[in-house]
Amino acid sequence: MTISAVTVIGGVDTHKHTHYAAVVDDHGRLLGHQEFPANDAGYRSLLGWMREHGQIQAIGVESTGSFGATLTRALTRAGQRVVEVNRPNRQARRMDGKSDRLDAEQIARAVLAQTSTAIPKAKSGTVEVIRTLRVTRASAVKARTQAFNTLWGVMIGAPSPLRDDLVNLTKRRLFNKCAGLRPESDDLLSLNNDPDRLLMAAVKTSLRDLARRWKILDEEIKALNRQIDVMVRATAPQLLDLHGVGVEIAGQFLVTAGDNTDRIRNEAAFAKLCGVAPQPASSGRTTGRHRLSRSGDRAANSALYIVTIVRMRHHQPTRDYVERRTAEGLSKREIIRCLKRYITREVFNNLPRSTLIEPRLEIVHAAA
Repeated sequence: MTISAVTVIGGVDTHKHTHYAAVVDDHGRLLGHQEFPANDAGYRSLLGWMREHGQIQAIGVESTGSFGATLTRALTRAGQRVVEVNRPNRQARRMDGKSDRLDAEQIARAVLAQTSTAIPKAKSGTVEVIRTLRVTRASAVKARTQAFNTLWGVMIGAPSPLRDDLVNLTKRRLFNKCAGLRPESDDLLSLNNDPDRLLMAAVKTSLRDLARRWKILDEEIKALNRQIDVMVRATAPQLLDLHGVGVEIAGQFLVTAGDNTDRIRNEAAFAKLCGVAPQPASSGRTTGRHRLSRSGDRAANSALYIVTIVRMRHHQPTRDYVERRTAEGLSKREIIRCLKRYITREVFNNLPRSTLIEPRLEIVHAAA
């Protein structure tokens, strides 16, 4: 009688410096567990160790967007099918306790039972470049806003002669003026005997440094915007052809979908990912009831809302739709929900298609 090769499922509990791996067979029996360093050599050792136990069907990885991102990339490049496991089995954790070995084992069993089937984002193409640039820009925008708020607070509390010169200036002139301020002395201790001169020098120093910081951040943001604009236009020109979708909105949709858009099965799955798919809320005699989804990518949901509002104001077919649905008795909020769902379908159909082919997970049981 022919015995087929042993099929195994891997599970990895990821951490900053180490990853803990476990392997189970196609019946869920634990075959082994081991810890590996979180570096390239460790990734090769982990994959080689798993292959020693049999033919790898899939590998479940926790935190594929953070601690497990580099491991996921390495496994995918090695031709392995990686499944994202976001949360361990809480019931098993209450019964069996918590450890890295138990977590890795539960991750592998979640893949085996197909309770976790999500394909992680590839994080290796132009969309990942766009995401990285957007994250950097968001940090710079936050720092620039903080610099402005701090400068404004210092300026409002400045001594009268200086405050009066600055308070009525436009934003751009305010920063130019403050950036050119010259304190009486950079050695504040030398002015310690004159409190008024000391305070004025300290305020001018603070305003000058804050204004220069704001100007540096402003230039950084402009440079990042130019880079993002080029990347988005090259990656998804068809998205930009949609009414109400600009570079910023298109960039958000790309980041939500990821490089490997084929991981999203259909437009309904994309709608759920964006938080615009109605959720069933029926029970007992109450049937056919649905409620608004509060899950999904809220940034993508916000982008859909912006596109919807733009179309309701400037897109004649949308304006006609709103008028018709209003006559049917729908409220404005209900109409917006319908429009967001329609726009989601339109966005999904215009996302760039990835060239990555994800193999289907088929658990093959060994012959007895």
